[in-house]
Amino acid sequence: MTADATPRIESAPALQGQAARLLGAWTAAQFARPRVLRNLLLALPPAGAQQAWDLRQATQLDHVGAQVLWDHWGQRWPEQLELLPAQRAILERVAQLTRPPEPARRLGLREAYLALGAAVLHGLGHVQDFLRLVGQLALDLRELVRRPHRAPWRDFSGHLYHIGATALPITALVGGLIGVVLAYLTSLQLRQVGANAYIVDILGIALIRELGPMLAAILIAGRSGSAITAQIGVMRVTDELDAMRVMGISHTYRLVMPRAMALSIAMPLISGWTTVAGLAGGMVAADLALGISPIYFVNALPAAVSLPNLVLGMSKSVVFGILIALIGCHFGLRVQPNTESLGQGTTASVVAAITMVILVDALFAVLFNGVGF
Repeated sequence: MTADATPRIESAPALQGQAARLLGAWTAAQFARPRVLRNLLLALPPAGAQQAWDLRQATQLDHVGAQVLWDHWGQRWPEQLELLPAQRAILERVAQLTRPPEPARRLGLREAYLALGAAVLHGLGHVQDFLRLVGQLALDLRELVRRPHRAPWRDFSGHLYHIGATALPITALVGGLIGVVLAYLTSLQLRQVGANAYIVDILGIALIRELGPMLAAILIAGRSGSAITAQIGVMRVTDELDAMRVMGISHTYRLVMPRAMALSIAMPLISGWTTVAGLAGGMVAADLALGISPIYFVNALPAAVSLPNLVLGMSKSVVFGILIALIGCHFGLRVQPNTESLGQGTTASVVAAITMVILVDALFAVLFNGVGF
């Protein structure tokens, strides 16, 4: 029967009080198990000047175990220490090679200025690459018009299906729930002033002009924008982008343009689908909360929401789709051939796409504040 090699601590009598006696094998093989190291660190007694230590019963002690003890002792020798000559040699070597951590340097004015400059240059680099991508997309679209028979139509149809058709269930669910929430919250205020019929105007303007397109864009940015970045980033990691360059295949023509075209067509359709789901949910909630019948809701909606509101919402969706595709491709093409850069690029792509959607929506709201009213 083999002895238990798990490193552990027990209390033993000493000349002055109690000593912490080490048992088991204090080796790298034992500490490779995270649970063993975590439990041992919790069981170690406080390292103080009066604490006695007895290492003689430990079956093995290598440099990893000695480093654990040395760090726990605060990188200084305890006053009461019993150990074997071989153990002392290992501990002395660890003490000699261990360097105390350098104190954190305070960021001076010059370092802060240089850090700010580096951040600005990094941001300008992103802007420059994005503008170059937009310009190259315009050239690719000109080439598409000149030679449509050489366009990647199969890639375009595949992206149109994966980005558009597969997103219909989640967008309908979110749109319907938002419509229900908005209707119930609005009904609480309208009931107090006896303006129940105006819930049609509120829901129509809010969903058709603002919430429908923006909710759809945010969902697509998180769902499809991240997928675009991950797909192109994996191509970078597996050297497929380099292989395309060697074969003379344009990255923007075969990767960026089909995705931008697919999103520019799919986004207005998804936006309309999300808006219809939101209006359906709001109509049901209005019937339950205010007694507004679905027939009255449907008949009053065209008079409450004019056609320019619908055109504005669909126009914003086209811009949202192109921006989401370009941002996803931009961060995907900037991924370095390692998995860490792939994860960082995917996260940055989602954050940048959602932020850009909100900024562009605010810009549309300011520029077209008098349209449709």
